[in-house]
Amino acid sequence: MPTFDIENSYNLDFVAGIDEAGRGPLCGPVFAACALILDRNSIPAKIDDSKKISEKNREAIFEEILNLEKEHKILFGIGQGSVEEIEQLNIRNATKLSMARAYNNLVEKYNQKVDLVLVDGNFVPEISTRAEFVIKGDQKSFSIATASIIAKVSRDRLLRQMDLEFPQYNWIKNKGYGTAEHMEAIRKYGLCKYHRKSFIHL
Repeated sequence: MPTFDIENSYNLDFVAGIDEAGRGPLCGPVFAACALILDRNSIPAKIDDSKKISEKNREAIFEEILNLEKEHKILFGIGQGSVEEIEQLNIRNATKLSMARAYNNLVEKYNQKVDLVLVDGNFVPEISTRAEFVIKGDQKSFSIATASIIAKVSRDRLLRQMDLEFPQYNWIKNKGYGTAEHMEAIRKYGLCKYHRKSFIHL
């Protein structure tokens, strides 16, 4: 379970966490979120790595986060790397771009100082404050785990909108990943504007 141990080890006032969602799927933008927990006594119950939580529970936790944000107890920013940017820059660089946008969104939205950003994974975005990566950080850090849920739910909500436009791919079920069903739909209907063409090998 995540803790604040990593955040506390730096002895800084404002330590945020960044995580991404959607690096692996065949369609849609990659999302990132940057979360700063100001009131550490107000953590939603069951916060964990978003991949370990059911979609229903992620949605419930996200609603809790939104309520805490209204009370200025959790602050967050969201960023995206578009399909076009993924194709032009590659997924790693588009992910870094989405992370930088999430950080900048948080800072600009609240005019908030951030002393350090902990980033899930093995690389950091180019941002105006110190950043350190944390391998499997979404399992270790409350700030990163919170960001992971925000990023995942935000991307899933966009995916549901995309599914209304192109229901034949059943993105609600497969989340855009290259399942047998998704690949069969691509072979049958072809690619749409949301597909990452460089990811798809038929």
